[in-house]
Amino acid sequence: MLETLNKYLCGTILPFILIVVGIYFAFKLKFFYIIHPIKTLKSMCKGGFKSLSLALAGTLGVGNIVGVASALISGGAGAIFWMWISAFIAMSLKYLEVYLAMKYRRKSDEGYYGGAPYYIYNGLKNKIGNKTAKILSVIFALLCVINSLTTGNLVQINSVSNVADFPKVLMGIIFVAIIMFVILGGGKRISAFTSILIPILSVFYVVLSVYIIVTNAREIPSVFTLIFKESFSFKSAISGFSGFGISYAIRFGISRGLLSNEAGCGTSPTAHASSSTNDIHSQGCLGIFEVFVDTILLCTLTATVILLYGKSSENSMNLVTDAYEYFAYGVGKYGIIVSSLLFALATVSCQYYYGIESLNYITNKNFAKKIFTVIFCITIVIGAIIPMSLMWQISDLALCLMTVFNLI
Repeated sequence: MLETLNKYLCGTILPFILIVVGIYFAFKLKFFYIIHPIKTLKSMCKGGFKSLSLALAGTLGVGNIVGVASALISGGAGAIFWMWISAFIAMSLKYLEVYLAMKYRRKSDEGYYGGAPYYIYNGLKNKIGNKTAKILSVIFALLCVINSLTTGNLVQINSVSNVADFPKVLMGIIFVAIIMFVILGGGKRISAFTSILIPILSVFYVVLSVYIIVTNAREIPSVFTLIFKESFSFKSAISGFSGFGISYAIRFGISRGLLSNEAGCGTSPTAHASSSTNDIHSQGCLGIFEVFVDTILLCTLTATVILLYGKSSENSMNLVTDAYEYFAYGVGKYGIIVSSLLFALATVSCQYYYGIESLNYITNKNFAKKIFTVIFCITIVIGAIIPMSLMWQISDLALCLMTVFNLI
């Protein structure tokens, strides 16, 4: 039943709604981020980059590596064109949800906090009543908690457990030890961890990919010719729009709808709300930059390397590692493996932060937080060893419902 529901809700209806709403808000914002890129860049520089690193940790993951391969396998080279189009559409959604998170955030002795539950409540209470708005915001927070345990943890760990030739149970235990060290330091340590790891990982991945592209520069025109040539086939368009869901998590290597790099889902605003800046517009521009880095930059680099490789495979991870190994030998292969593992660590750490902040909205009792932390660590080990079909159905449904609440 869940599989059938998700097939239509997450695979057809929701991507359509997100595209329509994204285009609507892009017009309302007058496409300022496309028409005025220099002004947008200047505004972005005033934002809080630690919160951006934390948000990127939640969106960048093994999906940026393997999810692109999945989109290419299912839709051909033309899928990449539609991923670009989807990214520009989703930038308006990302800007607005970050803007709202900044507008309705709160302040404590430790700093700022907030996110979608707060602006759902404050944005709707005068329109549908205080009680109803509170119920909706609590439901969203609960869905976010479920999402942090499933898509943000189980699915992510399960994906990377197959990357390296290593005992899965032991890998799960090692992941728990590292994650515990990070999360026990609280939000500040998580932010510090991601603000160091994500830039280093991103630079390494960019440098490796650019090296391969530059050394094969003669083939680049034919690659982009192929992308545009195949971009208007129906198969490519569908796969491209669905392929845009690669940045939030790997989802078994198959992107599920435009539930893209969290644009529209309402999760990353939790990270942006912790920014030290008071410039709401600037932080919103960083949200746009988040989408740009995730899809326009990293996903395009991955796709270009794979298309230069020119071969196909039924296994997305094998396709990526084979492509990078072909051009960069051991550095390429093991660079991808290590990058996938570290991206997963950053993502899981960030998703714990999202989960605990959402739980704080529901209850501020320490006992509840301790139970959540224990469950979160247990699910890391479980995620390394078990099939994920049921968890995927639950996480897909949670993401869809979260997005519906957030779009309202």
